[in-house]
Amino acid sequence: MKNLIIVMIAILFAAGCSDYLELKPTDKVTPESIFASEAGIEAFLANLYRNMPIEDFNCAPGNGMNWNPGDANNAGWYEYVVTDDGIGSERNDLGGSYDWWESGYRFNKDVNLFFNYLPDITSISKSSLDLLYGEAYFLRAYTYYALAKRYGGVPIITSIADVSDTLALYVPRSTEKETWDFALAACDSAAMFLGEGDGKRRRATKWAALALKSRVALHAASVAKYWDEAPLSGRAVDEKLVGGMTQEDALNYYEQCIEAAGKIIDAGVFSLYKPSPANAEEAAENYRLLFEYPNNALEEVIFLKGFDRIGVGYGSNQDNWGNPAQTAGAWPHPGRFNPTLDLIDTYESYSSPGYSSPIVTTTDGNTENYSGYNPSRTYLTFDDPQDIFRDKDARMHGTVIIPNSIWKNTQIIIQGGYIQPDGTSLIEGSGEIEVNGVTYYAYGAATPLLYSGFDTYGGNMTRTGFGFKKFLSTTYIPMLGWNFSTTDYIDLRYAEVLLNYAEAVVESGRGDQAKATKAINDLRKRAAHKSDITLTLENVLRERRVELVYESRRHWDLVRRREYHKIFNNTRKTALVPVLDLRNMKYIFIRQYVSRADPLTYVTRSYYNGIPGTATNRLIQNPQY
Repeated sequence: MKNLIIVMIAILFAAGCSDYLELKPTDKVTPESIFASEAGIEAFLANLYRNMPIEDFNCAPGNGMNWNPGDANNAGWYEYVVTDDGIGSERNDLGGSYDWWESGYRFNKDVNLFFNYLPDITSISKSSLDLLYGEAYFLRAYTYYALAKRYGGVPIITSIADVSDTLALYVPRSTEKETWDFALAACDSAAMFLGEGDGKRRRATKWAALALKSRVALHAASVAKYWDEAPLSGRAVDEKLVGGMTQEDALNYYEQCIEAAGKIIDAGVFSLYKPSPANAEEAAENYRLLFEYPNNALEEVIFLKGFDRIGVGYGSNQDNWGNPAQTAGAWPHPGRFNPTLDLIDTYESYSSPGYSSPIVTTTDGNTENYSGYNPSRTYLTFDDPQDIFRDKDARMHGTVIIPNSIWKNTQIIIQGGYIQPDGTSLIEGSGEIEVNGVTYYAYGAATPLLYSGFDTYGGNMTRTGFGFKKFLSTTYIPMLGWNFSTTDYIDLRYAEVLLNYAEAVVESGRGDQAKATKAINDLRKRAAHKSDITLTLENVLRERRVELVYESRRHWDLVRRREYHKIFNNTRKTALVPVLDLRNMKYIFIRQYVSRADPLTYVTRSYYNGIPGTATNRLIQNPQY
């Protein structure tokens, strides 16, 4: 796959065609000419891979997927900040629309075009042709997975329509179950045709097909089991275009997940990257490196999306948006991704393994009070803001920037105020005070160039007390311009396969309990935990959340398990504010709701997107749209 996009661009410009996928004008480039040579086939396939519905750095709710134009103003719109795991420095959203209808069927048309011409390809060997069939099925599976999880049952279209046959153009929706079954069958076909690949992980392999199947089957199983936790009504429900599946269906899908994931586990081809760290510090850095340099961790990476080139349509803005204000370089809009206290609370501590470990800030141990600073409470004190996090799971330290920690050789100052010597407080407001000849600043330093928290300046500061670290490059210096980041994105990795297996086993009671238990404990040992935990649903879901955080899984986990509306019911996201107490020169921490953020409620109809154009395409609309 590497450099195939460059080949494709050269072919297109040489042919004088500006829009390859539309294949117009046909007197310049015809499908026959494209598929007549290996270079043309590779170029077409490269474009398909590039436009796959992978929810990577360029997926932004409200803007769609593969959204990286010359003004990709998607700051704060990534999946990271629309769940309970984060919030944008200036936004306060719940998921956006995540639409992919028109783009999905355009992509499906190109996959069908690929299928249409595969039987006529004679320029390559039979074994090479089989691999192309496998890739075509993989792309088809991914397409219908992306459609099913957004819309439920959709029209299944597997051929290029004859536009002169107007009746044939109106394809009705299949049931949701039929759509999931179609995607899973495509995964099976892909795995049958595909081999083990070239070792670079940028093209589909049988392992990628099986990993995708485990993801698809787990999603289908959860919907089948939990869809009526958020009951909907109407014609789409009556005709089982959404929901309508049975517990027997759920069990069948869980078993398919177990089988697919089990094949990968049993094969022994993949393993966790650096599974046995010497200590928690090493574990944190290993976890971070996995995402900064995924091509150095191919024992764990099953399938990734490459970002070799920069500029419009190629790179991403991950590093520009994600860096804290103090390491913004020439980029004027950093600090847009703010991890929440709710996420930080979810991580275990090493001294109390097997449970989430909320940050304790007061002597009474109350972690449910978010009302802000109260002088009548007795706060725990710390010499260094980092001290309160010392016992936390290494994955937290590899994922977020905590106050006073070092990032890019810079101490990241995140402070939300101070307590004056007379006991009065200044919280989340600018100010300065002199004490014993030393000037202290509410935000920890004199100017916004020297701190990264709580100030409203430019929308560039965290308002949760935490910065974003996962995926960021330690060598890239943010520039004034768009799409300069080239970190590859891991779409499928072995850790997710382990978690898919464990969840399917614990939910269904089928599969190998010992293998599932080992799966979650291997992940914890990679994070420097020493003790094993039991296989319970609570343990599996906690492990899933902290292991896969910010990998575009949390949103869909809440959707498939029908938990979004339970978590977000007039709910406010939470922050942890470090405050310097000038009476003793110690730091205290305040648990509070995120400032300038309204309560949020998830509307149950949002478990399915509305289908556009139903007035003309004759499709049955989803409930409540």
